[in-house]
Amino acid sequence: MREMLASVAEFERSLIRERQREGIALAKKKGVYRGRKPALTDDQAAILRKRAKGGENKAALARELGISRETLYQYLRA
Repeated sequence: MREMLASVAEFERSLIRERQREGIALAKKKGVYRGRKPALTDDQAAILRKRAKGGENKAALARELGISRETLYQYLRA
C-alpha cells in the first residue's frame, strides 16, 4: 500500500515539475523571467576593478559598495 502511495506521489510531483518548466518557458518568451538584477552597474564594476587592481582592501571595497566579498570576487573574475 505504501509503495502504491509513493508511486502516485512521485507521478504527481513529475506533473508539477513539468507544468513549472512550461510556465518558466512561457515567462521567458514574454521577457518576464530574467533573473536577478546585477548588484553593480557597468561603471561601478569598472571602478571596482580599477581600485582592486590598485591594491585597495577588498573587504573595505565590498562594504563601501554594499555587496558581499563573494560578489566582489565574481565581478573581479568577470
